Amino acid sequence: MNIEENLARYGFELLLPRLVVICKRIRSRPFSIAMLVLGFAFSPVAVAAGEPQVAVTASSIAPQHLRLESLDSPIGLDALTPRFSWTLEAANPAARDLSQSAYRILVASSKSMLARDEADVWDSGRVASSNFIEVHYAGSALKSHTTYCWKLRVWDQAGKGSAWSEPASWTTALLHPSDWSAKWIAAGPNQYIQAEALEHHGKNTDSTQALPIFRHEFRVDKPVKKAIVYVSGLGQYELHLNGRNVTDTELNPGWTNYRKTVLYNTYDLTSLLRQGRNSFGVMIGRGMYDVPETKGRYTKFIGTFGEPKLILQMHVLYTDGSEAIVASDRSWKITSGPVTFSSIYGGEDYDARKIPPGWDSPGFKESGWTAAIEVAGPNGDLANPGRALSGRIIPSIKVVQSFNPTKVTEPRPGIQVYDLGQNFSGWPAITVRGKPGSIVKLIPGELLDGHGMVTQANAGADPAARVLFSYTLKGSGIEKWHPRFSYYGFRYVQVETTSGGPTSRGKPVLLSLEGKFVHDAVHVNGNFSSTVALFDQIHNLIDMAILSNMVSVLTDCPTREKLGWLEQTYLAGASIMYNYGVLKLYEKVADDMAEAQLPNGFVPAISPEYVAFVDSKGMNTNFRDSPEWGSAIILSPWTAYQFYADKDILAKHYDDMRRYAQYLHDKSQGNMLHYGLGDWYDIGPRFPGESQLTSKGLTATAIYFQDLTILARIARLLGREADAVKDTAEAQLVKEAFNRNLFHPETNEYDRGSQTANAMSLALGLVPEDRRQAVLDNLVKDIRKNNNHVTAGDIGFHYVVLALTDGSRSDVLYDMLLRTDPPSYGYQLAKGATTLTEAWDTNHSSSQNHFMLGHAEEWFYRGLAGIDFDMSRPSLEQITIHPAMVGDIQSASASFQSILGTIKSSWKRINGKWSLSVSIPPGATATIYLPSDLQPVSGSEFPPNDAEATKALTGNNGTKPKHIGSGQYHFGANP
Repeated sequence: MNIEENLARYGFELLLPRLVVICKRIRSRPFSIAMLVLGFAFSPVAVAAGEPQVAVTASSIAPQHLRLESLDSPIGLDALTPRFSWTLEAANPAARDLSQSAYRILVASSKSMLARDEADVWDSGRVASSNFIEVHYAGSALKSHTTYCWKLRVWDQAGKGSAWSEPASWTTALLHPSDWSAKWIAAGPNQYIQAEALEHHGKNTDSTQALPIFRHEFRVDKPVKKAIVYVSGLGQYELHLNGRNVTDTELNPGWTNYRKTVLYNTYDLTSLLRQGRNSFGVMIGRGMYDVPETKGRYTKFIGTFGEPKLILQMHVLYTDGSEAIVASDRSWKITSGPVTFSSIYGGEDYDARKIPPGWDSPGFKESGWTAAIEVAGPNGDLANPGRALSGRIIPSIKVVQSFNPTKVTEPRPGIQVYDLGQNFSGWPAITVRGKPGSIVKLIPGELLDGHGMVTQANAGADPAARVLFSYTLKGSGIEKWHPRFSYYGFRYVQVETTSGGPTSRGKPVLLSLEGKFVHDAVHVNGNFSSTVALFDQIHNLIDMAILSNMVSVLTDCPTREKLGWLEQTYLAGASIMYNYGVLKLYEKVADDMAEAQLPNGFVPAISPEYVAFVDSKGMNTNFRDSPEWGSAIILSPWTAYQFYADKDILAKHYDDMRRYAQYLHDKSQGNMLHYGLGDWYDIGPRFPGESQLTSKGLTATAIYFQDLTILARIARLLGREADAVKDTAEAQLVKEAFNRNLFHPETNEYDRGSQTANAMSLALGLVPEDRRQAVLDNLVKDIRKNNNHVTAGDIGFHYVVLALTDGSRSDVLYDMLLRTDPPSYGYQLAKGATTLTEAWDTNHSSSQNHFMLGHAEEWFYRGLAGIDFDMSRPSLEQITIHPAMVGDIQSASASFQSILGTIKSSWKRINGKWSLSVSIPPGATATIYLPSDLQPVSGSEFPPNDAEATKALTGNNGTKPKHIGSGQYHFGANP
């Protein structure tokens, strides 16, 4: 490499002329180019004898929000070649057309080395690239339990380099199964492992068994530089060190198919270790790993992966360079703990008298404790405990918000009902005082019965098999408690107290009760508001339901099932992703589906598949095998790609996708599918359930067509052209069969003319081009015939929103969303719902916390505010601004923190005049569609049109497309 190439590689192209002269003068001297460059790295000018000073001009952009694998300085990252990403910040917010032309990343083993601009792990050199989304690490092999530091600088469109970013870091997990020396430990051997879980039908046993607690004491006799612990407890755990709970998250680890994957968590304990004696303490709950049947307690299914167990391994690095490992093995001690009942469905019982004081602190006397036994993990491999363990990081579950009672009633003497004012997922937290052995029973629920008592009937429970949280007092002053290993969806809490028996005099006194909102602590990416109060209320209704059902998986409801039903992962994907950063969750969902997939390619409707919905003969029911649900294995990763440009998720699961497409092909007859649940919960003459207004063959075949068209696009992205050609040809055959069997050319309707039938055909490109307007008109006609009410269900409503938005009929959606009579969002609000309900009419026989019908959320961002984001489109159209200025709305605005940066669109109408403000982040471009009479205001003029860039863009309904670069734009016009 010559002198010029070396200098450019390390980012000194601005000083290139002067530096080349100097380097050539001293080429024969014992100085390397690298040493010369290092000297100039810290100087704002280049100085050479007899040469004038050359100032470094500041870059117009700087890197911000440094992330690795879309995470902020992660601890416990198990990626061998992690992906770097960042966003760009403009030095001048008013600047336009800013972009990145190059970057350079430094990775070092210490902060001090990085501060000297030295990289002993990886130096990318200057890379000419506009990419700042997914830059793969390409340095030497990463080591387990090691912390790495990194930073970068970028060059703008003019080749001007930025200053170095602030440093970021990451700590690796145990990267290889052989890194595990710890053993799984338990109170007893795995006596019974259920091969297949059974759906619960009312039978219960009488027995309950207290959950074990573990402890282990160890010494630290030298100053500690770093201490990292890796831990997993099944089904769930809480880790203590020296009397302190170090798990700042809840319900760990994440739910998986434990026979194939067990997640572990990583914690930095450096600041918590003491010189001398230290002690670990661990509490265990059952979670989804072990779901018991117990008399008097509700459960959705019955199944177990084995006995509750624990594995823990801590790596301690001392300041003198030596290392030590503290690991779980038979030297650990174990006894029965205070959790006397634990069920992810039935609740939790806790007896505070059974927790020995100081059990998790050093110096505790272990009288009566027994040695733990070493056992195999859930996969049955005793010799290789690390084989199924994964450090994959998923969103942490946390207590995110608290709700205080808005009302307290006493429907019966001695029974109080607390109204928290909001339905949500989580648990009640209490402060109480009373005698030893006295009991507080907490019965949560979404609804009240006619007598003002909490009812759980809508969630499948009843007084003979209820969901209950119970706390038995130890009787030592004021006590605080909340469940640890179970949660529920509720608004109301019924409180019942007892003295605890003849030897315990007096009932306990409840001093306070509050609700703790527990869900995945995902990053808030979006914000929407408008001057239509009802729309803002609908937005909040949907948002609360999304969050309530984001607990390790995307559940259907936080009460009855808590299962990962798959159709909502892609149908509601945009509604979720406009609001929250969920890439890591969607990566987990894809992995869960792959692990649930059978050898013949079949993908069950839920994953992880904790219970198989089969009939008495063991045959699949529609609740297990439905194309609209199983197709999530193709459409969910694709949705993630559209928002995050994550090609890895597509490559990792490409073969899984192909196997499912082949499964559907084998099930098809004449290129049609005729089975499944169809448009679940549509509005027909009967109680909601399987599709009533639309043939199952329409929804199943339409989704099959969507699978094939998306799979062809994925194949091309991954360079699998032969597969793409095959998929495209098969999709064409399906399209022809679909129209041949379901389209009525004489009426321009599909199937029976339902909203779902016409909308799916339009949105998925199944309608012949010359009939699209007529089919759209029929869709609108049906909506108007139903007084602007929706009749589509879980599957169809998503496509109704798409068809109307893409067909420039947001005016129809506007009218639909204004309705306050049933069925509508407004009716749910009028009936007092605070989260989106399962049924359009808020039926009290159904769940009161479902997000499956929340597709209006996508329209709020994409249609009304006009931020249409899709990374699968050509770069000029990845950001499209096309607001729907409809109805009597005075203003609407949204902001969306995309992977490209923050996008904003805000429009208003004041005194009959329209105005629109748009913000596009540095490094991005956009296409904006403006009404023909809307013009840039002073300072917002467009750059000269690039005919090549805009020739393919066509407007409609009086709009005109323009291509714009980054920056802030303002437009105004008379209506």
